[in-house]
Amino acid sequence: MKIFVPIKRVPDYAVKVKISADGRSIQQDGIKWIVNPFDEIAVEEALRIKEAQAKSGGGEVEVVVVSVGAAAASEQLRTALAMGADRAILVVTDESIDSDTASRVLAELYKREQYTAVIMGKQSIDSDCNQTGQLLASILGIPQATFASKIVVNGDSADVTREVDGGLETIKVSLPAVITTDLRLNEPRYPSLPGIVKAKKKPLEEIPLASLGVESTPKVKIVKMALPTARKAGIKVGSVSELMEKLQNEAKVI
Repeated sequence: MKIFVPIKRVPDYAVKVKISADGRSIQQDGIKWIVNPFDEIAVEEALRIKEAQAKSGGGEVEVVVVSVGAAAASEQLRTALAMGADRAILVVTDESIDSDTASRVLAELYKREQYTAVIMGKQSIDSDCNQTGQLLASILGIPQATFASKIVVNGDSADVTREVDGGLETIKVSLPAVITTDLRLNEPRYPSLPGIVKAKKKPLEEIPLASLGVESTPKVKIVKMALPTARKAGIKVGSVSELMEKLQNEAKVI
């Protein structure tokens, strides 16, 4: 088996971001960058499949992590390698990448080798588009299973439990397929010290975006960014009757 795991470099969600002077991007000075949390879950799941196959005698599994972006994204790829991925590919570009471009770049890389599955985060925490996986499956013409909270590989197919509006549903998809991960799928491991040391020696191939022959003009442009409106402080009430009075006369919700 060979599992293709796209990951994205995103700002740390614990850092308060500031909007740049142009109003269309964030200030990047001093920002801490991390692996997109949903993609980190995807890496963990690929590693668990690899470990399960090895334990059951099902054969070797190679986990290949891929990213598209600035050269600095190699740091996040090294994090995935430290977790246990086998090798990495970085498509280097300083251009703005939207979901359409990302999906076509990933499709081009996928076609270069024979992969058993694509496991990737359902969305990134910066753009929150939740569409790259679906676009990739469409381009490649392979099945997809989104919002996975459980994945069981059975030979040439996978049973995927999905989180849907009404609860959970389990579907069977033939492999290869694109599977996107949800929060409850697993808890990603921390890279160990030996893993970090080994990651420095694992192969990381860098490919210029221009060499792939993929049209990179984004279809989506950010026109304006704005911080959320500050929320007003709440109030305390002394009794149920006072609460009902405020709901009726001030909030006018009853």
